[in-house]
Amino acid sequence: VQLQASGGGLVQTGGSLRLSCTAPGAIFSFASMGWHRQAPGKQRELVATIFSGGATNYADSVKGRFTISRDSAKSTVYLDMNSLKGEDTAVYFCNAVLTPTRGFWGQGTLVTVSS
Repeated sequence: VQLQASGGGLVQTGGSLRLSCTAPGAIFSFASMGWHRQAPGKQRELVATIFSGGATNYADSVKGRFTISRDSAKSTVYLDMNSLKGEDTAVYFCNAVLTPTRGFWGQGTLVTVSS
């Protein structure tokens, strides 16, 4: 199963980007969808999660700046990123979690924030 992530790119500090990730409908309907990121030399970290019922949570570092949402009709999860900072530079990955032992990952999309 492959998740298709897109929307990364180069943006200036303070700018905005929207990431998208599409999953197969049969998985999307039941999965918790998340965005993670991995900066150079650092471990992958959870950025935001949206559960199948719509509840969300965020890493403290992005609260108030990033918004995760999901569109069931398109089987797509979004990450709207505003007020971007240099420390947001990373490869962003989406994932779909069905159970604690069954999940799927997308291929990653690079976000570069320049000053």
